[in-house]
Amino acid sequence: MAAFAQSAAQAGNKPARLEWFRDQGLGLFIHWSADSQLGTIISHSLAGASDEYVERYYRDLPKTFDPTHLEPDALARLASLAGFRYMVFTTKHHSGFAMWNTKTEPFSIAHTPYGKDITQQLFTAFRDQGLATGVYFSPDDFRWLHENGKQIQRLVPEVQPSTNPGLLALDQAQMTELMKGYGPVSVVFFDGEAKGLREIAWKLQPDTVVTRGAIETPEQNVPGAPLPGAWEANMTIGSAWGFQPSDEKFKSVQDLLNILIQTRARGGNLLLNIGLEPDGSLPKEQEDRMRTLGSWMFINSDAIYATRPWVVTNEGNLWFTQSKDHRELYVIAQGEENTAQWKRGTTREFVLKTVRATPKTTIDLLGQNDKLVEYRPGVDPKSTFHQEADGLHIRVMRAQRLRDSDEWPYPSVVRLTNVAEAFNPPTVRTLAPTRSGNTVTLRGEWKNAVDAPGARFGFDYRIITGEDTQSRLHGWQHLPLQPTSKPGSYTAEFQPAAGEQYEVRAVLAHPLLTIYGEPVALP
Repeated sequence: MAAFAQSAAQAGNKPARLEWFRDQGLGLFIHWSADSQLGTIISHSLAGASDEYVERYYRDLPKTFDPTHLEPDALARLASLAGFRYMVFTTKHHSGFAMWNTKTEPFSIAHTPYGKDITQQLFTAFRDQGLATGVYFSPDDFRWLHENGKQIQRLVPEVQPSTNPGLLALDQAQMTELMKGYGPVSVVFFDGEAKGLREIAWKLQPDTVVTRGAIETPEQNVPGAPLPGAWEANMTIGSAWGFQPSDEKFKSVQDLLNILIQTRARGGNLLLNIGLEPDGSLPKEQEDRMRTLGSWMFINSDAIYATRPWVVTNEGNLWFTQSKDHRELYVIAQGEENTAQWKRGTTREFVLKTVRATPKTTIDLLGQNDKLVEYRPGVDPKSTFHQEADGLHIRVMRAQRLRDSDEWPYPSVVRLTNVAEAFNPPTVRTLAPTRSGNTVTLRGEWKNAVDAPGARFGFDYRIITGEDTQSRLHGWQHLPLQPTSKPGSYTAEFQPAAGEQYEVRAVLAHPLLTIYGEPVALP
C-alpha cells in the first residue's frame, strides 16, 4: 500500500467532497479494454513481451473489437439495484487503448468496427440511474513507450511521465479531453504517477475527488485497522481484473459481503470490480453475485451508506458501523463456519462489551417490523435488550421471510439507537524492525489502555516480492503470540527467506477484539 504525502496530494480534494465520497460506501469498478478478446491479464501481457507479440497486439486487436452486446442502460440498472452509488470506468489502461473518441491518437475505440464512444455511453447510462461517474486513467502508456523505443514496464524512473515530456503531454491532453467533454466526473483514479494530471482534474472539475494519487487505495486487500480520513479498497469479484474465460475463481457472495462489511467498519469505501466480455456482456457469474449483493443491500444499506467506524471495528464476528450523527449503531452479525445461517423464527442472543444502553435506546433488525412471523401467529419476534455489568445483552429473532427455505445465509444487521461507548480501545503500533545478519527483530507497542488479563501480543508477516506497491495478493502469516496482560513494548525474532521482500504488522489479541498495527516493510 503506497504511502502518499497526504498534505500535498490531497490539497485539491475539497473536505466537503471527501465527506460526500465517504458516504457512498460502495462503488463499481469496470475493467475492460480491447485485449478482453484474448482473455489474458489486462495490459500487463505487454511487459516482457517479444516485439512480434507487441506489434501484433497493437495492429490486430482494434480490427476485431466490436462489443455489439454492450447494454449500458441494463448494466447501470443492475448496478443501481445492487446498491452501488458510483462507478469508475477504465477509460485508458496501461496498454494505451482509449475507450473514448480521443483526438490524441488512433489507438482508440473510434478506430474499431464498433466505433462508438463507450465512455460517453456508460457515463450517460449510469448518471440516468443516479450513480456518480468516475474515470480510471493510467498515465503509464505502454504504446507510447514502445513507439519511443523504451522497454514496456512500470514503476521505474525511466518510464514515468515526469521523466518523459512527450508521455506527460499526451496524458495531459487526454485528461483534458475527459474532464472537459464528458460531463461531471465525480471520481478520478490515477493508476500511476498522478503529478501533473490530478491538477488538471481539480482545475477543470473542482468537485472531483482524486482517489488513487491522493488518498489511500489498497488493492486486493483490506487494511487491518481503520485508516484516517477517506480511503478506498479496490477488489475483484473473481481473481482477475479483466475478463478471463477460463481459470477464473470467483469469490462467494459471503466473501464479498465480508469484504464490504469489514471495509465499511474500518471507514473505507469498497470499489468492487467487474470485467466485461469482449462483446460487452457481463459474465453470468458476476451478474449473479451482483444481484445477490443487491438483495442484501436492499435490506441492509443503512449500515453501509453514510456510516463511520464505531469505537471498535468488531467484537469477534459482530462488526460495527455507526451513522454520521452517532444516533444509530449497526451490529452486523458476520458469519464464519455457517454461523451466519439464521433460520426464520429462531432467536440469537449477543452480549456487546463495547456498547452501553441509555434511557433512549431502541433496537430492531433491519428489514423487518418486529411484529410477526408469517404463518406463526403465536410467535412474538420483538427484539429486546437489557444492560448488565458484563455488557449490553440483546436478543433478536429473524422474522422476515427472505428465502423459500426459511434460511438466510448472509449477515443480519441489528440497529441500536442512542447508545454510548463502553470501551476505550488500546492503540497498537508497528515499530521499525532492526536487522542483524539474517535475523530481523520485529518491534511493536501497545499503548493507551488498562491491563487486560488474557491478552496476547505478536506479529504477522507477508511476502510482497515483485508486487505492485498498491497490491497485496498474499495473505498474512502468523508468528506465535506472546501471553501478556499489560501495555508496553514487545519484540520477536524473524528470519526472512533469502531474496524475498516482506512487510510485517504488530497484533494485539485483546480479550474483546484483535487490533493490528499498520504494515511496515522489513529492512
